[in-house]
Amino acid sequence: MTTDTFDDTPDLFLGMISGTSADGIDVAIARFHDREADRAPRADVLFGRTYPWDAELRTVLVELGQHAPKLTLDEIGELDVRIGAAFATAAAQAIRDSGMRRADIAAIGSHGQTLRHRPDGRRGDGVHRFTLQLGDASVIAETTGIRTVADFRRRDVAAGGHGAPLLPALHAALLSSPAEDRAVLNLGGIANLTLLPAQNGGSGGGSNPAGVRGFDTGPANGLMDAWCLRHTGAGFDRGGAFAAGGRVDDALLARLLDEPWFALPPPKSTGRDQFHLGWVESKLGGTETPADVQATLLALTARTVANALRATLPGAARVIGCGGGVHNPALMSALAEALPGIAVESTAAHGIDPDVVEALGFAWLARQTVLGRPGNLPSVTGAAGSRVLGAIHSPQEIL
Repeated sequence: MTTDTFDDTPDLFLGMISGTSADGIDVAIARFHDREADRAPRADVLFGRTYPWDAELRTVLVELGQHAPKLTLDEIGELDVRIGAAFATAAAQAIRDSGMRRADIAAIGSHGQTLRHRPDGRRGDGVHRFTLQLGDASVIAETTGIRTVADFRRRDVAAGGHGAPLLPALHAALLSSPAEDRAVLNLGGIANLTLLPAQNGGSGGGSNPAGVRGFDTGPANGLMDAWCLRHTGAGFDRGGAFAAGGRVDDALLARLLDEPWFALPPPKSTGRDQFHLGWVESKLGGTETPADVQATLLALTARTVANALRATLPGAARVIGCGGGVHNPALMSALAEALPGIAVESTAAHGIDPDVVEALGFAWLARQTVLGRPGNLPSVTGAAGSRVLGAIHSPQEIL
């Protein structure tokens, strides 16, 4: 959807993210309206689209997520610029495709591509905590001529948090209800939950909504995509057909579920540097068929989401899904089966395209930063307090 009329003040924000699966650069353009009482936003999504990665660059990104050989400093520097250039191209293309003007965009919010995410330390020992996203924001600002906000996660990590998830405040504003407990489930490369108790809905969210929690639950599309690519040559399991051709291996599922990370209490977050194909291979017995492993990985996602929800919001009446996983009917069916009595649906049922939710979130985070407002929820990330996130890269004035 595009807008036909503009005033002279730029009030649109463009958000971009390439998630853990690195299946493309998601772009959303939105206008936000604050409710005066609590500054909770209403979002008008004017445009959303996913732009594919260059095939060679995506191969590099996926391999890095599967513990490929370490990069040299020169290679990291070059990759940072290449990713930034790809994001800049996606932003410019989105503006053209939407029929909007560059002058209408107040700021770009770019998540970048996560290279490593280790908020608990190198070996879980609490030291050397870091998160690293690539995608040179200076390249984006210089190429597009638009103010660019990036590097959202590291300030939260510096404040003792996990730097993730960062979107629960927006989920609360857009999807909470005064009538029922709800959860928002993002099914990207990694799955994460936002917990929205019913009593929060009456306030409409806000910059620091009470009672809202959120955390990663474990792998989702990332492992299934990687396993599918290795054994079928396809970048993802279209319609869940590969998984549907196998059966769940209960012994393998038990070994996967035995991973200590799943038992950790929130706040917690993870990434492909923890849940990668090497991790899967370490759990195999050697007799499993590829289709059975795919079916078991799908069951792992459904089981870990269900276990986490029952442990943290047992009264949830509704799970609202977003991200690429909502297009996998086998996964959505497995989730519904694992969550009897709970409605499992897409954000589309609430008027929000499930494919643009994360990009919309980074458009909102850019706005928060530009306005000097916090973007994190300490109750979610575990940070010492609310923080204004990201760094602003202003382009040279274009004459």
